[in-house]
Amino acid sequence: MQLGMVGLGRMGGNMVLRLLAGGHECVVWDRDPGVVEAHAAAGARGAAALQELAGMLAPPRAVWLMLPAGKPTEETLAALADLLSPGDALIDGGNSHFKDDVRRARELAGRGIDYLDAGTSGGVWGRERGYCLMIGGPAAAVARLEPIFRTLAPGRDAAPPTPGRAPGTGTAEEGFLHCGPAGAGHFVKMVHNGIEYGLMQAYAEGFDLLRSAAAEHLPAERRYDLDLPEIAELWRRGSVVGSWLLDLAARALREDPELARFAGRVQDSGEGRWTIETAIEEGVPATVLAASLFARFRSRRDGGFADKLLSALRAQFGGHVEAPAKD
Repeated sequence: MQLGMVGLGRMGGNMVLRLLAGGHECVVWDRDPGVVEAHAAAGARGAAALQELAGMLAPPRAVWLMLPAGKPTEETLAALADLLSPGDALIDGGNSHFKDDVRRARELAGRGIDYLDAGTSGGVWGRERGYCLMIGGPAAAVARLEPIFRTLAPGRDAAPPTPGRAPGTGTAEEGFLHCGPAGAGHFVKMVHNGIEYGLMQAYAEGFDLLRSAAAEHLPAERRYDLDLPEIAELWRRGSVVGSWLLDLAARALREDPELARFAGRVQDSGEGRWTIETAIEEGVPATVLAASLFARFRSRRDGGFADKLLSALRAQFGGHVEAPAKD
């Protein structure tokens, strides 16, 4: 199947490579011509401008955006809307606010263009592991693009089916799901990221407790010099707190037990804030998620070991680089 991809950063570029390996044709554009050339060398068709990209696609066209939420996505969507035709589809795979999706879908529907929001999880490992896709938009458009979603997703072999679930019940077991109308995909991804904040915070605080067990102010008989990389490795096997995030924590601690290259300034990219705002709107208590968000705010003032592990985890799964210290 043919797909246009706009934005060839950490995720967009790897998604193109996964699609090419799956036999799809990708027409790509990025503001960095060198990145376009690199992906063209890997088998994609490079475009020098959005107009050229639109002209290289056969109708009904589909263009996927992997851009930062906000102005970059808004401006690019507006430009592409002027280049596409009724029956074409625009997919936003970034981390946009679901309320923006509802507005965009309404505006594009007036032009006959389908708008899909695809919450995309997988980070820098997605090319190898596949991407978990949470999709919102018109059912017919989602069905038309299923070959793309199926190739990007991890597939049924990524995890055994839940006991009692009938095989082939739906696409969730493949790693992608049509969650509902416009905005539903990014809504589910927003909550997913809020949960991610909480899980990461729990691991970070737990390992900080383990590390602090050797503190000199503790009584000697209750002072433990614990091997954190080995404990992380231990918990990966049979423990109820096992997860991919724990796998990444073990990896980070093995590479650098003191996490010396991290200052512990933990950024948030917006979804955690939106999750808490939504919890307030819905009247749903989300105490752990809120606390984990506020912990990130605090980390930018006085980062400790827990904050270093949070930064290390963000670097492990998403390739995120710590922001420099601010006055």
